[in-house]
Amino acid sequence: MASWSEFAADEPRLADGIRFLMQQYGPGFGYLATVRADGGPRVHPVSPVITDDGLFCFVVDSPKRRDLERDGRYALHSFPPEESDDEAYVAGHARPVTDPARVARLAELGRAAPRVDWRLFEFTVDVAMLARRGEAPLVYPGEGPGRPAVQVWLDPRANELRAEVPEPLPARRVRGAHFVAA
Repeated sequence: MASWSEFAADEPRLADGIRFLMQQYGPGFGYLATVRADGGPRVHPVSPVITDDGLFCFVVDSPKRRDLERDGRYALHSFPPEESDDEAYVAGHARPVTDPARVARLAELGRAAPRVDWRLFEFTVDVAMLARRGEAPLVYPGEGPGRPAVQVWLDPRANELRAEVPEPLPARRVRGAHFVAA
């Protein structure tokens, strides 16, 4: 399970593209998928906080927080831009942040309401994906007319995830990433 900073150090361009889409409207905005107690999916809008130190989310007392406390698996998808169908996605495990100084620093940065019953979670990155479908500044090589450029990064240490994530085809391997023209 890679931290955001480990992932960003390995694939800075991909991390920049994901961060751009997650923060395109100012504060972070995306959809968080969690795992319900019965194993089914649950989806919620959230405001992730991305810093050089990590990917975080303040979560109020809610079904999504109970999901994360019980089973930390998550997926986070960007809100769609108005001018394109570009998308960003990360998945991994959420863990509570318990260091009071770190919580206070991120609460100030993320403008978390002080009198609300929220908990701070840090999200690790096991899988990251960026799809670009237009003339945007971060489109990657390999796309054809009308075809998205897709980059997928898999944490090399997350071997158990490899069985769950199908290998995109055709792919050209570059360090820990896959560049795909779909």
